[in-house]
Formats: sequence, C-alpha cells, structure tokens
Amino acid sequence: MFEESSPRERVTESSDTEQLRAAVYARTSSKSQEFGYSLDAQVQQSVRRCESLGWAVCFIFRDEAESGKNTDRPMFRKMLNAAEKQAFDVVVFWKLDRFSRSLMHAVQLEAELREHNVRLYSVTEQIDTTTATGRFNFRNIASAAEFERDMVQQRTRMGYHQLASNYRWPNGSPPLGYDLDSDNQLVVNDDEAELVVDIFNMYVEQRSMPDVAQILNEEGNSTKSGGTWTPRGVGDLLSNPIYKGRYEVADVSEHIPEYQIVDKELFEEVKSIRHRFQTGNESKLPMPDSRKNKAIERMRKMYRDYRTDDSTKSNQPCL
Repeated sequence: MFEESSPRERVTESSDTEQLRAAVYARTSSKSQEFGYSLDAQVQQSVRRCESLGWAVCFIFRDEAESGKNTDRPMFRKMLNAAEKQAFDVVVFWKLDRFSRSLMHAVQLEAELREHNVRLYSVTEQIDTTTATGRFNFRNIASAAEFERDMVQQRTRMGYHQLASNYRWPNGSPPLGYDLDSDNQLVVNDDEAELVVDIFNMYVEQRSMPDVAQILNEEGNSTKSGGTWTPRGVGDLLSNPIYKGRYEVADVSEHIPEYQIVDKELFEEVKSIRHRFQTGNESKLPMPDSRKNKAIERMRKMYRDYRTDDSTKSNQPCL
C-alpha cells in the first residue's frame, strides 16, 4: 500500500535529488486487454520507473473498460480533483493513449494541470514536463501536432467541397429513407421512405418526440442502423433538410428534387410544431403515465445494476 508523502515546499524544477510525489494513472478500454496493456502491467512499469527516478508513489488511479475519448472516467476525474488540491506533483502513465485520446488532448490537459503545478511523465514516450528541457520539447511536439491537425482539417474541407459539388453523401451511412449508389449519391429506398413519411405525420398527430419514439419501438420499427428509437433520434430525423430535398454538405446548399421524400408543407408544419414552445404560444404537456412508468422502471433497473456492480473494487486510489 502506497502512502501519500507529507506536505512539503514545492519547487519549480526537477532534479536527480528531488523526490516528487507521483500519481500513477492506468486505463484499459476493455476487460480483456492483452498483457502489456493490462492495468497491472501498466501500474508495475510506472511504479518501477518512479522508483528509478526516486519519486514517491502516492496515488494509483485505475480505470478499467473506460474509453479515452474524453475525461468522463471515474478515476480520471478523481485524479483531476486530487490535482486541483495539489496532492501530488506529477502524473505518470505507461503510454499517452492510456492517458488521453490524442496529443492535442494531452496538451489541453497539461495546460490545466500546469495551473496546479502538476506535471506529466510517460514511461514509454518522450513526454516529460518535469524539466525545462522536457517542457520545451513537449511544446514543440504540441506545435507540430497542431500544425498537422490544421492541415488535415484543410484537406478534409477541400475533400468535402469536391464531394459536395457532385452531390455525393459525405460518408457510408445514408439517412433513413436512402441507400447509396456506386458513386456515393443518395437513392431513395421506397420502403424506408414510407416509414419516414409516417414519422412526420405521426409527429404532427402526437406533437411529442418521446411519444413518437415509443410508438415506433412498440410497432417494431428500428432505426437505419437497426437500433431502437429515442426522442433525440426522432428529432434528428424531423430536422434533417434532406427529406425536403435540401442537400446541405460543406458549403453547398441546393434543392435536389430526386432526394425529396417529404412535401415541403409537411416539413414546415413539423418544424413549426417543434418550435412552438419558443414562441410562448403553447406550454408543455405533462408526461403521459405510460412514459412516466417506463422512466421509473429504468431508474429502478439502474439502481439494481449499481447495487450489484463490483467493478470498482480494484479501482480505488492508493491513499
């Protein structure tokens, strides 16, 4: 069990004789990570490196089966909270992709942690902000990464413009009601188009996206990807201008008659109903009992799952 070192006066530069207080962070994206990426392996290598540098390991934060795409990870948030309290001096991780989703993401986190005088150290990469030289190199790497990101965005915009000039769809996932031809242009799928029109008419009648989603699911209708309908999914469909034939990709916005599935009048009527609360002419109705009961049952299930979940037992910080 590692114990937190006693408070001491902070210094601004690392040296061979300085004993920094370290917090080890480890993460896996699934519970079946191979050795070398496992939590135990990451922690062991990070602790060994701290020992070789003469740093005192005060905390160990483990996130198992957590995505690195954002900071919404239980132990990661606890680590950031501890950093705000200046409970340690450096975060040590085995590899950058265990700590953050990208170098640019790490740059943002480094700036946030720097405000609390907390630094970063990677066991396997040239990321070390505990020294002036390391911080200089980190800034150079960050500048290069930002330049590359800007170049990628510029090339992407150029590609989208070229694609949009031929009215092609920007990805391989067309909206409900359409398929893609060999040139990646939209082709109306008659069966799905009928469902799209039904959804628009259903919303005019129900005037509620949650109610429409509930009806669609009860009738066995699935989304384009085969999933269940949600109020947000219904809202995204109802607000998509492609259904009235308005193609909007990159800086191209044109009416394409072959793409139109819903009459413009019906589309505008739905839009008016969706925005009715913004005008103050209509107040929201109370949630129907059927939806309220389902919401209560979902909360009960979440509570039961929480009570039986033991996945956090190995994720406690080392205090």
